[in-house]
Amino acid sequence: MTKLKVDPITLQVIRGAMETIAEEMAHVLFRMSFSSIIRESEDLGAGLFDKDFNTLCESESTPMHIGSIPGYLNGIKESLDDGAWFEGDVVVHNHPYFGSSHTPDLAIVIPIFHDGELVGYSANTAHHIDIGAATPGLIIDVPDVYAEGMLFAGTKLYRKGMRNDTMWNYIRRNSRAARQLVDDIEAQIASARLGVKRFKELLDRYGKELVFSACNQLMDYSETMLRQRISAIPNGEYRAEGWLDDDGRNRGQRLPVKVCVRVIDDRIEVDLTGSAPQTPTAYNVPFEGSTKVAAFAAFRKLLLDTATSPTRVPSNQGSFRPISVIAPLGTIFNPKAPAAAEARFTQCNFMIDLILKAMAPVLPDEIIAGSSASISFASYAGVKADGNYWVFLEVNEGAYGGRPRSDGPDSIDNLMANTRNNPLEDLAMHIPMICDRYELRDDVAPGAGRFRGGIGVVKAQRILTDGIITHESERHTNVPWGIFGGKPGALGKCDIYNIAGGEVREMPSKFHGLAVKANDVMAYYSPCGGGYGSPLERDPQKVLDDVLDGFCSPQDAADVYGVVLDLEAETVDLNATEARRAQMDAR
Repeated sequence: MTKLKVDPITLQVIRGAMETIAEEMAHVLFRMSFSSIIRESEDLGAGLFDKDFNTLCESESTPMHIGSIPGYLNGIKESLDDGAWFEGDVVVHNHPYFGSSHTPDLAIVIPIFHDGELVGYSANTAHHIDIGAATPGLIIDVPDVYAEGMLFAGTKLYRKGMRNDTMWNYIRRNSRAARQLVDDIEAQIASARLGVKRFKELLDRYGKELVFSACNQLMDYSETMLRQRISAIPNGEYRAEGWLDDDGRNRGQRLPVKVCVRVIDDRIEVDLTGSAPQTPTAYNVPFEGSTKVAAFAAFRKLLLDTATSPTRVPSNQGSFRPISVIAPLGTIFNPKAPAAAEARFTQCNFMIDLILKAMAPVLPDEIIAGSSASISFASYAGVKADGNYWVFLEVNEGAYGGRPRSDGPDSIDNLMANTRNNPLEDLAMHIPMICDRYELRDDVAPGAGRFRGGIGVVKAQRILTDGIITHESERHTNVPWGIFGGKPGALGKCDIYNIAGGEVREMPSKFHGLAVKANDVMAYYSPCGGGYGSPLERDPQKVLDDVLDGFCSPQDAADVYGVVLDLEAETVDLNATEARRAQMDAR
């Protein structure tokens, strides 16, 4: 195809149309879905792709999904039913060793034909509440990928427009939440079909040559902008390392994570060599669909953030091209088949946190202190009186580290997660659970600094029937770090107890298939972020505000921040504060 030079006005019109299509696809998907993880949390991604699997546009949804679908498409190429695409085909795909992010994230892909020619794909991914795995909703301690539930690789739900009822019946009969699973897949199909329709309308209006020329220019623009930002960073190797608590089975055996970021002129290489070997549980990360995507997300956040960049850069394939990733085969970030790899959330977040830490010496005004970087993901399930299961998935909020110009945000998904919380009213309406407590943590302080770390959430969920809980989180032993003189944040924790009294069990950061009784409560306390800059540089009025709000004790105000307060008058003694800080600084 001959490339046209598209004029700037038309280019922006095409860009706006593409971005609108992706957002409309996402909107249809979460509005039509039945499970709360999609409908309320919006754990999804949607977009359009050319026939070479380049991302033309994607919805601004959960960063875990942005950049993942090309991996799915490459996996489908290897495994597609019939070995060929036909108009009217609809494919479902989730195989982690054929490019998917992890098994619960089902992709729906529909080919786009224009004048009889295959020109691209409309696709989306969404996290489903149960695909028939060893335990409901979430798995950790399982032996291999076959215990993760139904595996789909290039599987056609529709062939040439004809519905494959055998496959639909198979799906319906192999999930604990069959109705929600099937209805959510239908919502994905509606979303992808809308993408096909809208893109065809665009092609009909402007012509295939102009539209694809514009898309190629937009991808080149995104690539150029990222390469320019990379070129401003001194060449070199930047390293950081830490550890994950355990693999969900072998308690007390920490898993090292090592990150080396190589800046080579206008490109970046993320090398994870030295990180832990793959685990015998599902605590591994699919390389194509998750490890690489985490690296893409890290540098888009760091170098192309819309709030700090002078221009908004489109989210397309161009913003992935300058980033490459190395993870030796057989390690936690690139496991060998058939290792299980479903519980891959927290490793990705921690990897991004380490990338930010590694880049701190050369990007001090762009990075932040250590975040919760955990992603508390919990599955609650039980059996109803009629013998049918109920399953509920929840992503609990964490906290960001302190930032160069402001405090870390409190009680919010961070780094690679961007899901919304579930309204408590929705919870009580649909499943036998009650939220007993949902607020900012008051048992610990966030990391002190010129800009303090964010405050984590505490959420206590009570099950009203006997049931099963599986929970994945991190940072029960590895506190979020402070930076540039900032203090460390606070560890996370998780307790199980019954409202009638008795023992309070302090749980590890990950546990699998825990049987619980009616009125048992899981109380999760997310980590608090680290501080940015010296606490002695914090605005004394902000310290007073935190004390009055209960976020900082009067003792810490004096001993950590060096601020002298008159709490009765609710004022700061500025002269005494200046003298105290000078004395503390001289120590």
